[in-house]
Amino acid sequence: MTPRPAIPRSLPMRLALLLAAVLVYVLLTGLLDGNPGVAPLRLLLQPKFPLANALPGLLFGGLLLLLSRRLLWSFGLAYLLQAVLYGVNMLKVANLGTPLMPADFRMVGQLRKGGAHLLAGYLPHSPWPYLALLAGAAAIIALWRFERPLFERRPRARRLAGGVVLAVALGTLLAGSQAWAGLYNGRQLWLEPWSASATTTHSGLVSSLLMFHIQYGHAKRKADPAAVGQLLDRTGPALRQRMRQPGTGALPDIVVVQSESFFDPSIMHGYEHCDLTPNLDRLARHGVAGALHVPTFGGGTIRTEFEVLTGLSLRYFEDMQFPYLQLNRKTVPGLVRTLHAHGYTTVAVHGNDPAFWNRTTAFKALGFDRFVSRAGFPPDAPNDGKYMADSAMTDEIMRQLKDSGPPQFVFAISIEAHGPYDVEPKDTAARDAIPVPAGIEGKDKLELQNYLYHMQHADQELGRLAALLARRQRPTLLLFYGDHLPALTDVYRTLGFVDGGDMLAEPGTWLLVDPAHPGAAVHEDIASWMLPGRLLDAAGIHDDAYFALTQLLAPQLAALTRAPGAPQPDETPELQRLDTDMASVALLRMKGKLARLLPVAAPADTSRYAGQPAAAPAAATGATH
Repeated sequence: MTPRPAIPRSLPMRLALLLAAVLVYVLLTGLLDGNPGVAPLRLLLQPKFPLANALPGLLFGGLLLLLSRRLLWSFGLAYLLQAVLYGVNMLKVANLGTPLMPADFRMVGQLRKGGAHLLAGYLPHSPWPYLALLAGAAAIIALWRFERPLFERRPRARRLAGGVVLAVALGTLLAGSQAWAGLYNGRQLWLEPWSASATTTHSGLVSSLLMFHIQYGHAKRKADPAAVGQLLDRTGPALRQRMRQPGTGALPDIVVVQSESFFDPSIMHGYEHCDLTPNLDRLARHGVAGALHVPTFGGGTIRTEFEVLTGLSLRYFEDMQFPYLQLNRKTVPGLVRTLHAHGYTTVAVHGNDPAFWNRTTAFKALGFDRFVSRAGFPPDAPNDGKYMADSAMTDEIMRQLKDSGPPQFVFAISIEAHGPYDVEPKDTAARDAIPVPAGIEGKDKLELQNYLYHMQHADQELGRLAALLARRQRPTLLLFYGDHLPALTDVYRTLGFVDGGDMLAEPGTWLLVDPAHPGAAVHEDIASWMLPGRLLDAAGIHDDAYFALTQLLAPQLAALTRAPGAPQPDETPELQRLDTDMASVALLRMKGKLARLLPVAAPADTSRYAGQPAAAPAAATGATH
């Protein structure tokens, strides 16, 4: 096709058209954003905010203009792509209550690793967003076909030079170069490090993404060995006394169940006196249970999972939003490797694609011997709703447990109660019979009932699993916990919580019990990164100094664990110091540099299990069934 000639225009007219396009783009970006800090009228009162929020799109549109010479097509395509970004943000806010963060873009790589079917469930069911996207695409195609160029094809050298400048500017901006830190920072705009929501409200979505990316995307927290030494001096006597505790005889088998989105609804108004978790309540009367502070809300399961398996608080790794996707170490210290040192065989069980969340690679680094994923379950393993039923997971746990040999560690991850909660369950009559408080109607009522339907199945399977473990001849510990609250944001806003807390900071629940030997009830509030130390203590394993240290500090630090964006609790100077010191401990632990500072216990006894041969503490094979 012969290139269309440019419409003859004077240089002032071209500049006027270009400036008009820039102005319209900035105003429309403010309308699309919807936050007051970058609203169109702010261009008169505080121009830096809306201009900074629109700048990446303007750079991209300008680059397209130099390549295509088409003014409306260039800025129209830039705006359409920006609208898609805002649409994704709208979905995240609706489902998880928080805006996009730079780490969320790592999820793009998960679309081809078993995550497409899971993430697609959050897409809108209404046809209108898709029709709007098609209309926008059709307009872009029409503009490409019919729009006359703004200027002539020559001279090309000037266009090439301008294109290089814009490409470098855009590339360094998206890469988070510190060259842009002079504009995208908390002094020039508005940055609340503890709350992406507050930052977005003031600065706009695009600016907030860039500020978090530039300010924290490359930040590496540095450990202070001297502070660690001082902490160990203060805790040394108590730490050594804890590590000298004798073992309890035979090492028990250990089953850990990470229950998807599980929490006790009685913490919400309207459910205070409902008995929706009878098995959890019954078992809690014979074990240790309480509130569980977790580092995520509504999603991001691997954040809680990482803390439980490593004993490391993500509070001290600000650049690690999705740890399994960001791990760059082949060996990660944690619960699995400590159990290996005591002769345990270790297996992870999850009825989903093993590549999603990069679990195959992460579980190798963590030290698991095997990973039984969806393909390893029986072909007739049932689903309920969109995902595999919790009953299938219980059956698989019992298949994995042997009646002889070395002690065993089974880490099971459920998925039945995973959102979104608009998929019909197997038994709709049972779902419809679930009571809902006044004020919850329509879509919110259906989603709440669907969630409670699956949550009650998790509670039932907890009871069934405990009963099966109680009948085993081998001693067995059962740890059960919810990874985060479900993303029922509108329900929480309507009902509120009994303690008056914020949904992003509201804790879940956990339980540790010996099903065959019920004990006295113990209430203990804890954070997810403290669970492995608590579990090892119950198993009679006390020689890991790091996990023993987490138990000493648990009462003071537990409540500091919260989801990103949650309001932070007040800290006394003493607590701030302890928090800072523990950050250095965690950083050194991750880097493998902590062991030389910690006290050393007697060599681990790997033959305590009734004379059976211990498992070799070799590196995990990561084999997937």
